Amino acid sequence: MTQLSVGYVPLLDAAPLIIAQELGFAAEEGLDLDLRAAPSWSSVRDMLNFGAVDAAHMLSPVPIAASLGLGGHAVPMSAVSVLSANGTVIGVTNALAEKMRGAGYTFDFNDAAVAGRALIAASATPLRIGVPFPFSMHSELLIYWLNALGLPAPQNVDIKTVPPSLMGKAMRMGEIDAFCVGEPWGSLAVEQGLGTLLLAGASIWSFSPEKVLAMRSDWAEVNPALRNQLIRAVVRAGRWLSEPASLTVASEILARPSYLNVPADILDRGLTGQFVISPQGERRSQSSFVIFHGGATQYPWTSQAEWIALQLARRTGLDREQSQSAASSVFRGDLFRDALAGSGMDVPLEARKVEGGFAAPQDVDSGFGRLSLLPNQFFDRRIFNPNTSE
Repeated sequence: MTQLSVGYVPLLDAAPLIIAQELGFAAEEGLDLDLRAAPSWSSVRDMLNFGAVDAAHMLSPVPIAASLGLGGHAVPMSAVSVLSANGTVIGVTNALAEKMRGAGYTFDFNDAAVAGRALIAASATPLRIGVPFPFSMHSELLIYWLNALGLPAPQNVDIKTVPPSLMGKAMRMGEIDAFCVGEPWGSLAVEQGLGTLLLAGASIWSFSPEKVLAMRSDWAEVNPALRNQLIRAVVRAGRWLSEPASLTVASEILARPSYLNVPADILDRGLTGQFVISPQGERRSQSSFVIFHGGATQYPWTSQAEWIALQLARRTGLDREQSQSAASSVFRGDLFRDALAGSGMDVPLEARKVEGGFAAPQDVDSGFGRLSLLPNQFFDRRIFNPNTSE
């Protein structure tokens, strides 16, 4: 048994790593995972950068930002698997929610265009929004969403970095008007009477790569056996998490004080997509709120990395073509395929796809020819073709 140290931030989407350790998927691969919680994304990034951990639960844009020279000192990182797609919520203060209701908005929790226009109309200038880290899907989705609706972002928006567990406190202290955060911290803000949930991130992009399994690139290259063992363990854990019958057990494990230390019934909301969105007890659902497996969810698509790189380049002034080129080697579908060779799991043969290009499942070339991708759409129906940078 080989011990691997893995950093994570206590969030619902750390589940594949926690479940891999707790239910024996890691042990079956010959691994004992030393899971080390970090209070913030800068902390877990630094743990990986300086070799304090072998791998990490990581925001998908962080390895790409490192490849572009953004964010200060960083070693090259590789995203060897996607741990989760989607999984974020946008919330607003109760005062802002009441103002939106007064203008006729009904908080349907699904229509990103209507929700965004209602938010913009009701907000003071500039709108102050908390995100967990500058280089995150939280930030990229918010900027994409607001720009598409006519609010220049980040230019005319005050985006503040707030650790996930402190979002509710920042709202209570009057420091932010809204947040975008991973569960369970949105639901906890509602439970504590501090805010109202406006929208799921999945309503902006229905298949966004939220967290990845990241390694230092040099470590991944010189430890191929351990790398592949860890990939297989989290893939198997993700498959287990995708079964509805697993969710009660999953929430009980994640609720433990040693992990998220949050009541299981709160964690259930994100796992099932059945939300209480306001202190008044209003309920809404989101069927694809967080995805751990199925439809090549765990495969690190080069096109996903290139989309992220293009967004980062647009808002930081970097050359777009060069940024996409640099990002193309960060999401390592080749290493993912190598890890699953002989496992019986079907894996895409291509590295890229058109992002945002289909509303229904779509077949894709794969090892066994039986793989269908899950729906993948942006709310404004734009597409990203990695071959044309559109």
